[in-house]
Amino acid sequence: MFSAKQFCAVLIAASVLLAAGCSSTPSQSSTGQYIDDSAITTKVKTAIFNEPTLKVLQINVETYKSVVQLSGFANSNTDISTASKVAESIAGVKSVKNDMRLK
Repeated sequence: MFSAKQFCAVLIAASVLLAAGCSSTPSQSSTGQYIDDSAITTKVKTAIFNEPTLKVLQINVETYKSVVQLSGFANSNTDISTASKVAESIAGVKSVKNDMRLK
């Protein structure tokens, strides 16, 4: 039967492995970062939709480690600039990569 020391050792080892599985790597987000990125994406999409001049545009939003990437097509350079400004105004956004193009 397990002694208290063995049980604690197994519990600590399992905790370390669990924590290591949830940590981030240079090419992958941690679980917490993924959830934060999803929240940022949702906030940016909502803000873009609520902006009257951008509502009719199809703008794709992706977030990775708090960096927002915008893609899609716009009618003018003003729309592209407005989309960037809206995304930058969201709390938690570190930077915005705007890959939008003119139609």
